[in-house]
Amino acid sequence: MDLMKLYDRLYGFFGPQHWWPGDSPLEIMIGAVLTQNTNWQNVEKAISNLKEARLMDLESLYNVPAQSLAEYIRPAGYYNIKSVRLKHLIVFVKENYGSIEKMFEEETEILREKLLAVKGLGPETVDSILLYAGNKPIFVVDAYTKRIFSRHNLCFEDVDYHELQSEIMASLPKDLDLYNEFHALIVRLGKDYCKKRNPLCEKCPINGF
Repeated sequence: MDLMKLYDRLYGFFGPQHWWPGDSPLEIMIGAVLTQNTNWQNVEKAISNLKEARLMDLESLYNVPAQSLAEYIRPAGYYNIKSVRLKHLIVFVKENYGSIEKMFEEETEILREKLLAVKGLGPETVDSILLYAGNKPIFVVDAYTKRIFSRHNLCFEDVDYHELQSEIMASLPKDLDLYNEFHALIVRLGKDYCKKRNPLCEKCPINGF
């Protein structure tokens, strides 16, 4: 894969994406859990509720019951499930490290395996936490990545997450800012052009790639 050409074309077309939005590593982690199966506008409403309730710190989230937490994050959808997942993550951080800063001092692969063992956290969510909240150089693969890459014959449609991730990382310089920006650009392309239904192929900035 000559992915730097793809990156350059996307960056030249869209420009920098300033992703992932969040005022702190904790807020980014919360967003990574809440964004599953919903759009970002709904996540922003849920995070706003948490801020208004003064729950945007590890100690408060650790102490709040999951049922109460569910009401605050209701706008994000699947709020009962997501509140439990979020509590699992908060308990993991609090009881194993005491702070988010301490957690991210852990070696990347070790921390990744530990996070994947937290109930309700899949590889995309874990890698988003590592990349965007922890500044760890790991590439996030999501549904947009698989859709775009398979449509351009860069992978099979049913490719395994870790297989595609390994191929992408082997084809790119190991660079935190590059991984961050590239993933954000892929998301932008998937939302605006390479849609699941009725893709805008003729207008797509990587048409013919």
